[in-house]
Amino acid sequence: MLRYIVMWKLKKNAEGASRAENIVKLKTKLETCRSIVKGQGHFEVGTATPGHECTYDVVLVSDFNDKAALQDYLDHPKHLALKEFIGTIREDRQCMDYEV
Repeated sequence: MLRYIVMWKLKKNAEGASRAENIVKLKTKLETCRSIVKGQGHFEVGTATPGHECTYDVVLVSDFNDKAALQDYLDHPKHLALKEFIGTIREDRQCMDYEV
């Protein structure tokens, strides 16, 4: 099984919205990618706790049965559309996948 983790730091303002507004939008959009491909398991979206010094705003932790399932997720049209939106609002991104 692969665990896939992605973290985003969002721009202060983007797409006519504040960072706080885009955090909510991103979380909502990410949640629509839950269970979109076979072999996708745990899927959790978290946002930074207000008032804490955090370097990133949103995190995705998800599990896939294997590399093929992860690739299917990455190639899925819903994910690709989301990726376009994220590209307009993100300042930085970190990503890691590993076997569990």
